[in-house]
Amino acid sequence: MITTEKQIGTLSLLNGKLQDYSQLVKLRLSSLVVFSSVVTYFTANHGSVNWTEVAMLAIGGFMVTGAANGINQVIEKDFDKLMLRTANRPVATNRMSVLEASLFSAILGIIGIAIIALFLNQLAGFLALAALLSYAFIYTPMKRITPISVFVGAFPGALPTLLGWVALTGKIDASGLALFGIQFFWQFPHFWSIAWILDDDYKRAGFKMLPSTTGRDKITALQTLAFSLVLIPFGFIPVQLGIAGPIAGIVGILGGLMLSYFAFKLYKTCEMKEAKKLMFASFLYLPLVQLAYLIDKI
Repeated sequence: MITTEKQIGTLSLLNGKLQDYSQLVKLRLSSLVVFSSVVTYFTANHGSVNWTEVAMLAIGGFMVTGAANGINQVIEKDFDKLMLRTANRPVATNRMSVLEASLFSAILGIIGIAIIALFLNQLAGFLALAALLSYAFIYTPMKRITPISVFVGAFPGALPTLLGWVALTGKIDASGLALFGIQFFWQFPHFWSIAWILDDDYKRAGFKMLPSTTGRDKITALQTLAFSLVLIPFGFIPVQLGIAGPIAGIVGILGGLMLSYFAFKLYKTCEMKEAKKLMFASFLYLPLVQLAYLIDKI
């Protein structure tokens, strides 16, 4: 009986530790980032699939993204305590020490970058390194200084798409930059709709995430609409570059129109319910458009 109780206690501790590491690397978010890279890799591919490369891209990409998220939580541990959304994170609650989280994140990042550079190519490894450093050490500290941090953070946020393209082609070209651009501009309606909903929570920690100094107002909504409108013509650029067929281009345009519609509704009303609708529309937009480019690729 004692042995059984000890085993149960050990399993409980192990399960708790695994959950903490899952929170540290933001398991679901990191998986979505990997999705963008892998889908873009397949979009760039026109021959037989090298499944070893796909696996290394997924594993390495997940490790680099998880490392960036871990470093972010180390840097923001004192601010995470102030927000309802993040107060239970492992470093913020001292369930995991700063040293443990820092070492784990550093090792994860180094291994992830090495995997991408060795199994794919050096340029892809450089992009992975750039995404990690810019997210963790430029975007993260800027969040409490200026709303421009969202613009800065959009670069590492879109690099996984370019990484997927470079992982297969070994070069940065117009096609890769077009796909990068779509994910870059998508982040503004996506993130600002989330920041609109969580503005009170962000303010508790002193984070300046909305573009207007007064927060939820017409200025913020107008800028959100402007970036949404950009996605309408951008959705057809991959067709013009020969990445995908016209059906995918139509999906891209319709996706941009969808985001613009909900962004316009937010501009008209500045109501929380419209921000939520825009947020859910943005969740739908990116995988829908990226999969369209993959399925209807030329």
